[in-house]
Amino acid sequence: MAAEPPIRAVLIAGPTASGKSALALALAERCGGVVANADASQVYADLRVLSARPSEADEARAPHALYGHVDAAEAYAVGRYLDDVHRVINRLSAGFEPGSQQAVEPGRVPIFVGGTGLYLEALTAGLAAVPAIPDEVRVRWRSFGPAAELHAELARRDPEMAARLRPTDPQRLIRALEVLEATGRSLARWQEEATRGPLDPAETLRIALAPDRAILRERIAARLDGMARDGAVEEAAKLDARSLDPALPAMKALGVRPLAAHARGEISLDEALERTRLDTGRYAKRQSTWFRNRMPGWLQAAPDEALELAIREIGRRGTAPPPLSRT
Repeated sequence: MAAEPPIRAVLIAGPTASGKSALALALAERCGGVVANADASQVYADLRVLSARPSEADEARAPHALYGHVDAAEAYAVGRYLDDVHRVINRLSAGFEPGSQQAVEPGRVPIFVGGTGLYLEALTAGLAAVPAIPDEVRVRWRSFGPAAELHAELARRDPEMAARLRPTDPQRLIRALEVLEATGRSLARWQEEATRGPLDPAETLRIALAPDRAILRERIAARLDGMARDGAVEEAAKLDARSLDPALPAMKALGVRPLAAHARGEISLDEALERTRLDTGRYAKRQSTWFRNRMPGWLQAAPDEALELAIREIGRRGTAPPPLSRT
């Protein structure tokens, strides 16, 4: 039997508040890695507290990349994320810390960590190469109607794609309809022709945290209390004051709307935190379902066992720096 290839990258997934970031940092310190973000909210400069981004103290313990580098006014998405990942990999391959001219020792591997399933999936599976969608097509479908009507229209035009999507997911329903209109082909066909991701799954250690549900609920509540003490209300109020489009991804981040409502005097802090806690719990459940159903081949681990599992796998297979990636 052929030996397994060395590990050139590590992926760590898990629901919110499961301890992913702490695991990635501990692994980076033990193995000389670079922590790289794979969370759609943590890319935003405006959301350090609300997205639970690594603290400045954590960032001083190991190199970090792709955190807080996007303004909330930008509609950052997975395609741009992959472009940024290619640049990170190329910096490491060239022997430099991502985002600076600081040299790093050879052999450092990126440790991608986050809870955004699409980002994590695209790292190894790539993206469908869908052509650009004309603005008039985008505008038409974004003003078509509620999610139920969008799903009914998609079911009429493209039953296969409609069967893949939840009737309560307007963002993906709109995407499927606009691709169908602009290209004359189902998004399902485009997805079959996906481009390669920047990472080879055979050379990637992939770990999904599977925490106990009761413990996770306690961690979510404790983290929200800490966020409130650390300035989450002020952060939400500052973002609200910018009067940005509420459809922007940053404006839909967990906690932004209820805490901004509290800052405006519309609801109490207790109510804002309770709404955020419930939203976060539902989101964590969706994340866990995604990781279970969409990530075959990932190692499942309890949070308190994952570090030793990762170290054991790295010791068994060894590591190698990532090769140059396309830009």
